[in-house]
Amino acid sequence: MGNHNHTHNFTEQFTFSGKLKTWTLIAIVVGILAIAFGFVTGQQERTFANLLLMAYYFTCVCATGLFFIALQYVAQAGWATGLIRIPQAMSRVLPIASLILIVVCAAGLMTHNLYHHWNGEGLTDPASPNYDKLIAGKAGFLNVPFFLTRLVLFLGAYSFFAWLFAKYSQREELEGGLVFYDKSFKWSAIFLIVFGFTTPIWAFDTIMSLEAHWFSTMFGWYNFAAMWVSGLCVITLIVILMKKAGYLSWVNENHLHDLGKFIFAFSIFWTYIWFSQFLLIYYANMPEETVYFYKRWEPEYLPWFWLNIIINFLAPLLILMARDSKRQMNRMMFVCILLLCGHWLDYYMMIMPGTVESHRGFGIIEIGIAVGFVGLFTFLTLNQISKRSLVSTNHPFLEESINHQI
Repeated sequence: MGNHNHTHNFTEQFTFSGKLKTWTLIAIVVGILAIAFGFVTGQQERTFANLLLMAYYFTCVCATGLFFIALQYVAQAGWATGLIRIPQAMSRVLPIASLILIVVCAAGLMTHNLYHHWNGEGLTDPASPNYDKLIAGKAGFLNVPFFLTRLVLFLGAYSFFAWLFAKYSQREELEGGLVFYDKSFKWSAIFLIVFGFTTPIWAFDTIMSLEAHWFSTMFGWYNFAAMWVSGLCVITLIVILMKKAGYLSWVNENHLHDLGKFIFAFSIFWTYIWFSQFLLIYYANMPEETVYFYKRWEPEYLPWFWLNIIINFLAPLLILMARDSKRQMNRMMFVCILLLCGHWLDYYMMIMPGTVESHRGFGIIEIGIAVGFVGLFTFLTLNQISKRSLVSTNHPFLEESINHQI
């Protein structure tokens, strides 16, 4: 196996063991205890809402790993080849994340702790005192069998593409040549079309339908922007932490700079969508649409409403604007952690006001379930990273990635 650069060990393999593995398992236990606490104390609605939040966040981050891989193939970009193992590992966790999300949504539907705005008793029955004309008009789309069918089809399709890309990557590493690169290129183009059309519907179903009387045609892209920024932050954070641990010697400040540019750009895009969704209600003179934002201006949510925009817009704008900021590991690590917390808050603001009618608050359930899912994601992703060498030696763009300079 010939090395492109003798200072790098391209057979390098990450070892996932010791304290790191122990801490991830402890975090998972904390999450399980927080879920149990929520149910035992009679806060089912709040517990389900937090389970949905973290299951959706978990699945979105894994799906971003898949999207990142496909984007590199279709753009024929070489810069990310040296760190592609990380999004590959995230994408291989996607089937597990998808299964958890489907179970949470199905259980929430059956117990009426989620989606009760359209899945309540008698809402579509004209003879019922609970009849809701607006919800009845949406019943052809918003009904339990069709809802779960869409969720399973979309997440099943994403998981299939994740398996396919992993298979092609392994074959490329074993056999070399351009055959499997070309196949990955072709299937990446197909995946991006599928993902582009289905991601907004996935967001409409899973999150927007929690408040089924309100809708926004921008909501899908608002969710996509949040998903993409969060996934990029996770990729960047893993790269930085692995470099600090002595791995990925071929990844340098130029790769970090490119990741920083993506994070900066799409944080601005997220803000554009966030503000457009907010502004268009005023601009189009639709007072009936203000109900969505009115809920988020209630006293317990108003501070979070403003903190959301401060963290997710002002922080990357002020910290990542300068070129040097995107090339410093510690500064990038701080921004990534901040934005991951910020987009957790973003999802919290999307889900909680329309879901949790009683037992509102912030405490053990929110923090514990978040810690549990972070532990689960870390355990599964690092376990996948440890299964293969940290670089694809037969990738046609490896040389370009190693010599990447901007």
